[in-house]
Amino acid sequence: MNASPVIAPQPERLIWQIATVVAITTETPRVKLFRLKPADWHGFTAGQHVDVRLTAPDGYQAERSYSIGSAPDDSGTIELAIDLIDDGEVSPFFHEVVEVGDEIEVRGPIGGHFIWRAEDGGPLLWIAGGSGLVPLMSMLRHRAATAPEIPAALIYSARRREDLIWCDELLQHAARDPNFTLFATLSREAAPGGGVCHAGIRHGRIDRDLVDAALARLPSAPKTTFICGSNPFVGAASTFALDAGLPFASIRAERYGG
Repeated sequence: MNASPVIAPQPERLIWQIATVVAITTETPRVKLFRLKPADWHGFTAGQHVDVRLTAPDGYQAERSYSIGSAPDDSGTIELAIDLIDDGEVSPFFHEVVEVGDEIEVRGPIGGHFIWRAEDGGPLLWIAGGSGLVPLMSMLRHRAATAPEIPAALIYSARRREDLIWCDELLQHAARDPNFTLFATLSREAAPGGGVCHAGIRHGRIDRDLVDAALARLPSAPKTTFICGSNPFVGAASTFALDAGLPFASIRAERYGG
């Protein structure tokens, strides 16, 4: 008699649900923060994302995925940082139309690879380009709340000082947390005479030297390196990390855009 085939357990089907917008904050000239409260929410893991769906009066629908920037907690809310894409279908609607009290369709949380829990340990190296900071910010906030003893370093690249998302909060973490080091750098804003543009913020693109500097602030090689940003950014940052001797299996990457 033939044995019955082994069937892998199937993930729970993701259901679209209504989330109410409870707060909106203008974070940078092109990024707004949206605090949403889904009707039926059971928590998430730092690094996960949700899908958002908009439906036009004629029935046309547009969907986009947005990483969660808030830390997992028991508030029943999530924070999304939505970067304005001038010719986009979804982000202009959020920036120009959505108001507190509006209801938005969401589903999630989604993602099982680009995630971090306190029990996963460290040290940690985070490398972010632009809005690629968002899932890493969730991890950073989760670490600060649950396991601040875990050594961590963040390399964060933006075009200009005004484009740094959560800049004040990041600088506060760097000033108060002895186990966390921030390396913020601006690719399109030159410092007078070179060097540091603003307090603790460098000028220039991410390069191998910056990766080496971040690694030097960790007590040992990172257990996991998380890299998030555009395709070119992730490709370059991953190459620097590998050239620095980090094992391929320890690097996790998430790419934004096509």
